[in-house]
Amino acid sequence: MQPYIVYMGDSPKGEVSASDLHVNMLQKVVGSDIAPGSLLQSYKRSFNGFVAMLTEKEAQEMAGKEEVVSVFPSEKQKLHTTKSWDFIGFPQQVKRNKLESDVIIGVLDSGIWPESHSFDDKGFGPPPTKWKGSCQVSSNFTCNNKVIGAKYYRSYGFDKEDVYDFKSPRDSDGHGTHTASIAAGGLVRDASLSGFAAGTARGGVPSARLAVYKVCWYDGCYDADILAAFDDAIADGVDVISISLGSSSRDYFKSAIAIGSFHAIRKGILTSTSAGNRGPNPKSLSSFSPWSLSVAASTIDREFFAGVRLGNGQVYEGTSINTFDLKDKLFPLLYAGDAANTSAGADSFISRLCFEEALDKNKVKGKILFCDSYDGEILGGAVGVVTPGTNVGDDAYAVPIPASSLRLEDSAKVYLYINSSRKPTATISRSKEGPNKLAPYIASFSSRGPHPYTPNILKPDLAAPGTHILAAWPPYVPVSGVDGDNRALAYNILSGTSMASPHVAAAAAYVKSFHPTWSPAAIKSALMTTAHPLSADLNPEAEFAYGAGLINPLKAAYPGLVYDVVDADYANFLCGQGYSTKLLQIVTGNRKSSCPESSAVGAAPDLNYPAFVLSASSPSDNSINHVFNRTVTNVGSPTSTYKAKLVAPAGLKITVNPSVISFTSLGEKKSYAVTVQGAVKKLVVSASLIWDDGTYQVRSPIVVYVPT
Repeated sequence: MQPYIVYMGDSPKGEVSASDLHVNMLQKVVGSDIAPGSLLQSYKRSFNGFVAMLTEKEAQEMAGKEEVVSVFPSEKQKLHTTKSWDFIGFPQQVKRNKLESDVIIGVLDSGIWPESHSFDDKGFGPPPTKWKGSCQVSSNFTCNNKVIGAKYYRSYGFDKEDVYDFKSPRDSDGHGTHTASIAAGGLVRDASLSGFAAGTARGGVPSARLAVYKVCWYDGCYDADILAAFDDAIADGVDVISISLGSSSRDYFKSAIAIGSFHAIRKGILTSTSAGNRGPNPKSLSSFSPWSLSVAASTIDREFFAGVRLGNGQVYEGTSINTFDLKDKLFPLLYAGDAANTSAGADSFISRLCFEEALDKNKVKGKILFCDSYDGEILGGAVGVVTPGTNVGDDAYAVPIPASSLRLEDSAKVYLYINSSRKPTATISRSKEGPNKLAPYIASFSSRGPHPYTPNILKPDLAAPGTHILAAWPPYVPVSGVDGDNRALAYNILSGTSMASPHVAAAAAYVKSFHPTWSPAAIKSALMTTAHPLSADLNPEAEFAYGAGLINPLKAAYPGLVYDVVDADYANFLCGQGYSTKLLQIVTGNRKSSCPESSAVGAAPDLNYPAFVLSASSPSDNSINHVFNRTVTNVGSPTSTYKAKLVAPAGLKITVNPSVISFTSLGEKKSYAVTVQGAVKKLVVSASLIWDDGTYQVRSPIVVYVPT
């Protein structure tokens, strides 16, 4: 028996309470006596469903009921700045709308540290009247006019292991505090991590409000809690949702994030999600619904280096955020494979990976270890760690002891030195900050497309800064995340698509502050069509690494044209994914919804997406011939004429009909068709369409690829 989520579509209608309805359904499956105790959570504010303890057989019986869309286990999901905003051309002094203080960003994460200076409410008035949420006040937690709402969710209750966490919205992990301050943290001067990345920390929309929903605990983030948070956030009145964790479900309606963000968009709320940290493998995305934003992590022009000097005088530059200073003193250098804790049953094959319990403390004490891998432990008295790294400079992080990750070729030289010296020695320098002259490019860890299940939807949608991001941190939590690291710091540097997602949530909030009536799809379109194009030379996966490009919030507020999407468009899309008319009616709450008989399963029949993606039939048949239909809405100049400009490689014939579109008023819509013909001569071929009226340039990527 385990917790299952029973998803029942749109919010319940009628006089009967949702909880009573859910108990009645359970009684028919598990029995009258057991049903009330089996129900763990009811979703009833924004959509319909519940969580219950069921056996696999009971779950299958529940899935067969007419009113049920899907039944799936509540699985555990993983959590996936002074300079990043300036780097993307969004400085502190940008034009801002006074309505920014009415925008509310909902953050679903590990909670928040409300005392951080980033969340000071000085100068803020009371929350906007549209706010319908609340603050779960406890003995150690209160909200203010900046953090206007905070709740926590633990559908299965607490157990003895929960002593590691706060039974309140307070953050004991650090991840939630970090992401919330990236999105909407206030200005804090002289912020740094022990002097690194020093400057003024700020979020993208420092005047916006925050509503925090704690769904992640010491043991992970469970689907049941994620859905409960979406249920509340939608009803509470947030404007944008940022969630930096992912799902691996293939079915849109067996993914808590896809379900939650679907109901959010129907209430006018855009959800920004992290693409995932499983790159650079293809089809490694953990977030890919077309109604949410999937965000890749790009580098910024900042790196951190820690040098390793050997006893023979050779110096090798590695990467880490090492705040410790060994004063250039040399220490014995030992290969971890020679320090196995044999009394605990470990051998050299295990000890070389530097798991603390696999190392003989007597052998490693006072030495610098050369490890074949290192997961950031303190390692029982070792002075420091040197380890090989596949992408040096891509992802430096704070370490609990002096450490440096070297290039593979340099690591081989260190290993050779150890084996050829009677008494090998080394020292590790305190890190130095330097420029990343190639930035921006997509970090190696950032998950890649193409879309694993709907081949003509571009994913990820966008890229945003996601490496070496300085943001707020709970001083209670070790900056390295390792027990025994006693540094208490108010700011930390992290990398991941988790850091990229709140950048885009903030950009969406910025656009919404100027255009409060725009739909989520219009805001998403504005962000995608104004993004900075990135170089395929630095990112061989091209758009499947960076989507439409790197966010440009300033331009996104004035996009000229937008590709809007209404409920009927998403309904047609779901039909193309194989969902029946009956399920469509349950999900949307519209009994008049129906799927056309011609729906092609797996297709996205002309969903009005601001990108064009086409897959060849197979690796052996690389010919293509397809027509895309799109509609644009004028949000730029009332009277304007746009001309189509195409950038296409040899081998592709792309035509636009009509190639000129004219408008006489704001809000006017015009439709056009793009025909793509030819043969794909490499795995990914990139082109683009730009609608240009001399003032606005509205760019959409065109991507043709060979499936693998």
